[in-house]
Amino acid sequence: MNFILTISNFIFPLITFPYVSRVLQADGIGTVNFATSIITYFSMLGMLGIPNYGIRACAKVRDDEELLNKTVIEIMILNAIVMSISILLLFVSVLFIDKLQGEKTLYLIMSTTLIFNVLGVDWLYKSLERYSYITIRSIIFKFISLVLMFLFVHSSQDYIIYGGISVFAAVGSNFLNFINLRKIIDFKKNYKLNIYQHLKPTLTFFLLTVSTTIYLNVDTTMLGFIRGSEAVGYYSAAVKVKQILVSVVTSLGAVLLPRLSYHHEVGNHDEFKRLTQKALNFVLLISLPMVAYFIIVSEQAILFLSGDSFLPAVLPMRFIMPTVLFIGLSNLTGIQILVPTNREKLVVYSTIIGAIVDILINSFAIPLLGATGAAIAGSIAELTVTLVQLYFLRDFIFPLLKQVRFTRLFSSLTLAVILTMLLLHNLNVSVFLNLVYSALLFFGVYGLTLLIQKEEMVVELVESVISNVKK
Repeated sequence: MNFILTISNFIFPLITFPYVSRVLQADGIGTVNFATSIITYFSMLGMLGIPNYGIRACAKVRDDEELLNKTVIEIMILNAIVMSISILLLFVSVLFIDKLQGEKTLYLIMSTTLIFNVLGVDWLYKSLERYSYITIRSIIFKFISLVLMFLFVHSSQDYIIYGGISVFAAVGSNFLNFINLRKIIDFKKNYKLNIYQHLKPTLTFFLLTVSTTIYLNVDTTMLGFIRGSEAVGYYSAAVKVKQILVSVVTSLGAVLLPRLSYHHEVGNHDEFKRLTQKALNFVLLISLPMVAYFIIVSEQAILFLSGDSFLPAVLPMRFIMPTVLFIGLSNLTGIQILVPTNREKLVVYSTIIGAIVDILINSFAIPLLGATGAAIAGSIAELTVTLVQLYFLRDFIFPLLKQVRFTRLFSSLTLAVILTMLLLHNLNVSVFLNLVYSALLFFGVYGLTLLIQKEEMVVELVESVISNVKK
């Protein structure tokens, strides 16, 4: 179910973005994405780290019905209080900041995200492992949003409608969560509530959320204030491809996190190390070819996704692509190693450093280079986070890196790059067929060369597929 949800999260944008970007153009897309980045900060403040803390707190008491009811109600009340303050601050900001004041209607519509985040209690459903419910309702709302997008977004003036539909797609299903909540939690019974006990532990998770949110969103925010909505639109087109690829590279983390946590808890260090080695091989094996391929075909990818008017997004896309590798590695070192071993504070430190680096570089790169400057700053910030975490784990991770067969990876990658560039130079077909043929050649050559060199993970994958086909 988690795999299906991950797939849907990048299939739907692939369907909608080519249409929406051509209709709304860079300015319309940029206006909505800039508003989304602003809303993200207030959502971060209002959620107070509860999405992560709530999962852990409820999972601990899931077998005690009364204690679970009490815990959920306490966290919901705390969430509602803090979110009310955040919504008030958002309205004050829209009224007094000129850049936001011009789009009051858009911000009013998108502010409903904050309310739905509180009502949705998504953290409860995840703690109870209701993955089927989460996945099915998410896909249903994405499909409805897809239909609404084609029905109501027809011109560049419809960017507010697009913003509303985006909110519906992202958090509309949270309303169903709230209705369904009565079947899980008994609100009628009187409980002796202690809200304050949850305040302190949420702050650590809040700091992690703050640092991560800042360095993930500061590019878009600063770009919007300094260079305007059109530049944000070009940057958004470049980032869209990156986000899709990152979701693939980090998909293994959701599967390994509970397993690694268990092995650390019981002291099974050999198995912990074996799984980490496998995860490291997976990240490098998948991310390196993705980075190389999409740098090569960046122009064709932008033309296919967004059209001729978004060609200024090609250079930013080339500079933002290395973050797929960096995020894949930092997801491994941070979420799969530091968090399961109770060292999440080190993840906070690394993301704070990344945020500072991002802001400093953006402050002079964006005025000079616009969207390209933001892309460069984003890549350097992600690299910084990865290097800091690797330093924290130097005694553990460097021996694992020595076991990676880099010669096999880079020889396969080099051959695939050369042959694909030759093909693109001599190919005279449509953009779509260009991407299809080049992808088949690139990833085919890369995979086959690794198989010939008997790369363990590729051999294991092929044997697994053959075994399943036989069954």
